[in-house]
Amino acid sequence: GGMEKIKQHTFALAHYTYTVLSALKYANGAPVVRIYSNTDFSSPDAQGPIINFNVLDEHGEVIGFSQVDKMASLYNIQLRTGCFCNTGACQMHLGLSNEDIQRNLQAGHVCGDDIDLVDGQPTGSVRISFGYMSSFEDAQTFLNFIIATRLPKLDTEDLLQPSVPKLTPESVPKLTTESIPDDHSSFNNTEELSPMPHTSDRELRNNFSATKTTVSWQPPESEVESIRAAVSETAVPMCRRAGSPITVTKICLYPIKSCSAFEVTKWPVGNQGLLYDRNWMVVNQNGVCLSQKQEPRLCLVNPSIDLKKNVMVIQAEGMDSISLSLQENPGKEAVICESKVCSHRVKTYDCGERLAGWFSTFLGRPCRLIRQCSATKSVSCQENTKGPASATKISLSFVNEAQYLVINVASILQLKEHISARLEEPLEMEELLRRFRANIVISAPQSFEEEEWAEISIGALRFQVVGPCSRCQIICIDQQSGERNKEILHSLSAARGRKVSTELY
Repeated sequence: GGMEKIKQHTFALAHYTYTVLSALKYANGAPVVRIYSNTDFSSPDAQGPIINFNVLDEHGEVIGFSQVDKMASLYNIQLRTGCFCNTGACQMHLGLSNEDIQRNLQAGHVCGDDIDLVDGQPTGSVRISFGYMSSFEDAQTFLNFIIATRLPKLDTEDLLQPSVPKLTPESVPKLTTESIPDDHSSFNNTEELSPMPHTSDRELRNNFSATKTTVSWQPPESEVESIRAAVSETAVPMCRRAGSPITVTKICLYPIKSCSAFEVTKWPVGNQGLLYDRNWMVVNQNGVCLSQKQEPRLCLVNPSIDLKKNVMVIQAEGMDSISLSLQENPGKEAVICESKVCSHRVKTYDCGERLAGWFSTFLGRPCRLIRQCSATKSVSCQENTKGPASATKISLSFVNEAQYLVINVASILQLKEHISARLEEPLEMEELLRRFRANIVISAPQSFEEEEWAEISIGALRFQVVGPCSRCQIICIDQQSGERNKEILHSLSAARGRKVSTELY
């Protein structure tokens, strides 16, 4: 035992991993990673068991650390990313000038965020480290992840045996140890959003008509004036003055975060987005949000809202349906607590034992349903917003980044071609669309043209584009069965190069 053996053990793992990483090459001879180090990993007296690096594509361009981290999560690998509280070393090794640092700050980059590239240049890197409990198998698991995601057609066995002194498990030093409620603030000054029921793409029209379940709602006469305009059938990006029209083909809201979509034909729009979108959330017994990352079966929970009866009904296979009032009334017995969603702090209240028991039974673990308090909405300052109204403060529900998520059918069609080429059984278009969990589905002529938009006008409503949505492993989950398939995120990464985004906030 002792610290000397720990040092030898951890350094042997780091040296092996460093050697293999350094030897990985694309078919054109370009390196797979760029390692940042002041040593050649020849001595544990000069180098600790830490490897700091960025992953490159075959053209030598850096793949953002956020994308690498998302891919690693598919393999149950946790990475540290960013600048690791050492901005000086980060600036030196990345070759960033003082002007580059200022540019990154102006782009909205702060410590701990997902802005990993600014103008194609990295803002941080990836770090792995080994401890006394780490094993040779851990090192190989990490290397297999890099090879599987960057060099999938090559022989893993050969790649893990570089032309250096051979390291085996034995040679690693061992250690011996009814109407909308009047008090709902998000319904003030609302508009109404409605999609065009058909799209010009024949395949999409067939797919949508086979599975679509829609709800139409008409406001009471006394509230018609507050819903000032019905949305037209076309969506018009403000930067796009000509060409084929863009149609809204589908509208979905997700009343309970990470649960199934509730599709509608038209719906009220308030100051937080679609009314009741992500107003509820399932948390564990410690009050931490449960998403499909931890509980894929959440996608099998189907909430639906009846505005006339003022209730939400929750259903799931094998469970009796359960309902709760839309009226916000926490009461004296409710527990008011503070929750955190993607760095946004929000005030919530517990929805009671009846709903907690229902979700606990379905998921097979203790959990509770909470709702956001309308008087204390989460506020986000969107500093990377496109267009003239940047740095706009907006009110958020339990969404991650912005009030709406928009996806273009043409972009998904292009992605579908890439995925079909890599899967034994191609995905249906409707199934793929469900995985991206968008609020508004549009049909534009060109794939990914939405990335150039700054604003979108839909009838009387105008939406400001915040930026692209960086996708995570939830798109790997089949929203009808809860089963995972890593290939979806792999294909998105391959199709989009250094981006893992297909939607707009």
